[in-house]
Amino acid sequence: MTGLTRRAVMAGGMAALALPGLASPLRALAQASAALPPDWAARLSQGGWVRGVAPAGAAALALDGVPLPLASDRGFLIGFDRDAPATSMLAIADSAGTVTQLPLSVAPRDWQIERVDAPLRPPGVPDAEFLARRATERAQIDAARAQRTTAQGWRQTMVRPAPGRFSGRFGAQRIYRGQPGAYHGGLDMASPTGTLFVAPADGVVVLAAEAPFTLEGRLLMLDHGMGLGSAFLHCSAHLVRVGDSVSRGQPIGTVGMTGRATGPHLHWALAWQMGTVMRRLDPLLFLG
Repeated sequence: MTGLTRRAVMAGGMAALALPGLASPLRALAQASAALPPDWAARLSQGGWVRGVAPAGAAALALDGVPLPLASDRGFLIGFDRDAPATSMLAIADSAGTVTQLPLSVAPRDWQIERVDAPLRPPGVPDAEFLARRATERAQIDAARAQRTTAQGWRQTMVRPAPGRFSGRFGAQRIYRGQPGAYHGGLDMASPTGTLFVAPADGVVVLAAEAPFTLEGRLLMLDHGMGLGSAFLHCSAHLVRVGDSVSRGQPIGTVGMTGRATGPHLHWALAWQMGTVMRRLDPLLFLG
């Protein structure tokens, strides 16, 4: 692969990746990689992402064996979840079926870990009514994530959806007497109930829960295109409906504390889904 260039446009896990033509020796790839800036590893990290443009001769892309969608201009997006391994493999196939493998180094991050002298779950088992309701809610969330629209927000630098201090960071995790709980899958912004929040990027509304969900409360979800989606939890109200197209910076709801919340705040989660594979991404790394 000749003339490989990678231009990092922001530190902390966000990068732009340019891929050249395919019909050249793979040893050139190693030479090009050796010429990368010394801080490259820190720019591509767990919870981070890459937006790139495939070469003109590319017929298909896959990440770790899972096919990637290509936009009409050959643009693509890939993401790395909190616990991504150190290396991920991007495969580029040309029209003749020749495949070039491009290894991507994914830097680990230090996550906030809190050890708690308490059981992982309170004594007792959730009742059947709760479990049935939760199953219905999960089905709605999964169906919303599976929707694909022509939204172009995935191409944009995102804006912060709500004001207030960051009261919860992506990736933080509690360990309950040696048992790890689920890590925090989003970014919390503490704001008073009723505070307006906006769309971080262009998108289409794929879920606007009329009744509060048991955990997420009044849940609002946007599709930004190319498998990238935002979820906003604990809302007090929604200003948009399913099917609405929204623009970056447009007010779409108000902050609340519905669902399982100990105080008013907006929980903003970003996920990237390809097929049945879903990866949670760090929203902080998408902000300009």
